[in-house]
Amino acid sequence: MKLYEPINTLKAVAENLWIVDGPVVRMAMYGTRIPFPTRMTIVRLNNGDLWCHSPIELSPELQPQIEALGKVKHLISPNKIHYAHIGAWSQAYPSAIAWASPGVRERAKQQKIEVKFQADLQEKPSPEWVTELDQLIFRGSRFMDEVVFFHRPSSTLILTDLIENFEPQKVPWYYRWMLAIGGNVDPDGKTPRDLQFTFWGNQEQARQCFQQMLAWNPQKVIVAHGRWYENNGTAELNRAFRWL
Repeated sequence: MKLYEPINTLKAVAENLWIVDGPVVRMAMYGTRIPFPTRMTIVRLNNGDLWCHSPIELSPELQPQIEALGKVKHLISPNKIHYAHIGAWSQAYPSAIAWASPGVRERAKQQKIEVKFQADLQEKPSPEWVTELDQLIFRGSRFMDEVVFFHRPSSTLILTDLIENFEPQKVPWYYRWMLAIGGNVDPDGKTPRDLQFTFWGNQEQARQCFQQMLAWNPQKVIVAHGRWYENNGTAELNRAFRWL
């Protein structure tokens, strides 16, 4: 798996908004362990606090860059399979609040990963970030709900697994057939087909969530896995969610 170099380095997306590409993680799927590139998103709030979405591994080279931005205050698990490094971040920044997505506590316990959450993400944004970030819980899946966010100042939608957009040239040849079956290959990335199937029978609930995302009129769309969209965000959303 070719990484989005340089990794463990702040990359500016807009004013007070950064991404950090991280190392590969391997998830147990289909009887094997599949490699995924990782990516986190950081927002510096108006009060200077840092809001950290889907934290990646806290490496020695990344930590001083983070601390130069501001105080780490919010550690966000956007869905129940994006949480594994929050425990380490909580140890490094004990005053930070770890925010739980639906089902993540149960998932962490099942996987025997130690992480303590102090608060739960809701349908509406917390007062801590309501002036800058909007959010909704994308519902309808029988497998997991994902909390999605919209950074108003930069018109950026922040997703995790609802869109995956793997570039074939960055993926080992022996995994490309899985991506083709999943239907999440750049430039036609979308919700992976196995996740799409979990919405069967609940598509109307998902469509309502999708319409709310469209109403935000995003110009950029950040995703956790693969190439993210630096422009034409609304058009990319319409294309990626045409399965609905």
